[in-house]
Amino acid sequence: MENFAALIAASINSGTPLLIAALGLLINERAGVLNLGAEGMMLVAAIVGFAVAHQTNVPALGFLAGAVAGMLMASLFAWLALVLATNQVATGLALSIFGTGLSAFIGQSFVGQSLVPGSHGIPGLVDIPFLGKAIFGQHWVVYFSLTLCAGIVWFLYRTRAGLVLRAIGESPESAHALGYPVRKIRYLALLFSGACCGIAGAYLSIVYTPMWVEGLVAGRGWIALALTTFATWRPARVLLGALLFGSVTILQFYFQSIGIAIPSQILSMLPYVATIVVLVLISRNPDWIRLNMPASLGKPFRP
Repeated sequence: MENFAALIAASINSGTPLLIAALGLLINERAGVLNLGAEGMMLVAAIVGFAVAHQTNVPALGFLAGAVAGMLMASLFAWLALVLATNQVATGLALSIFGTGLSAFIGQSFVGQSLVPGSHGIPGLVDIPFLGKAIFGQHWVVYFSLTLCAGIVWFLYRTRAGLVLRAIGESPESAHALGYPVRKIRYLALLFSGACCGIAGAYLSIVYTPMWVEGLVAGRGWIALALTTFATWRPARVLLGALLFGSVTILQFYFQSIGIAIPSQILSMLPYVATIVVLVLISRNPDWIRLNMPASLGKPFRP
């Protein structure tokens, strides 16, 4: 039971950065903006968050710095895609490449350095048998991510602002005709997405693997993008998908620990193979995707 509790705890820990990043991406995609630069934003936020936490010994400041770094990267994308009306796909790919190089440059002096892991968990609950280790012994960002998911569900489906956001994603021209500032709302959605990707990147370098190495994010930004499609742009399904992909990631280490004779390279491929398989399966029904996808996703808006 102890091993099973540890496996659950590790799966939740692994799925948390995917959940936070995917929730942010879901918001900007619900507003009709496709940003493929999640990997670059997470990488820049990871090194900035790590650097601040390493220099100040205050992890909370690292998360704040990561969120700000993510928002700055998102602002760059917003200026190019919303103001200059560049192609969103090409701009997102360029942002991802730019972030990869920038993070490697900034992190040169931090390669191989690490942070001292802190104690986590909810006092009083962490001592409960099984549940304490599996659920209540997590970092506070894990519980923040669950609260964020619930808050986004409430925002999208229970508030007027959420209705306006979804309307802009479906028909920005109609929303503009009704007097809603489409560009401003999309810009705010991108800033929120950048902050979420920033927190997710900082979580990877401060909590998940409290050290810095080049390419630390290791494709999780792309998995987060796939999660939004897998979840058909619904926050609750994003939560389930993040836990699923987090579990697949941890399975590679679990198989190695119990001595299953599978080459480590194949085990390392599992999360990415699972991503491809899921996308292939849901793409078999294009009508289902089309009915759930925001109608203006990836399309430029010219008032």
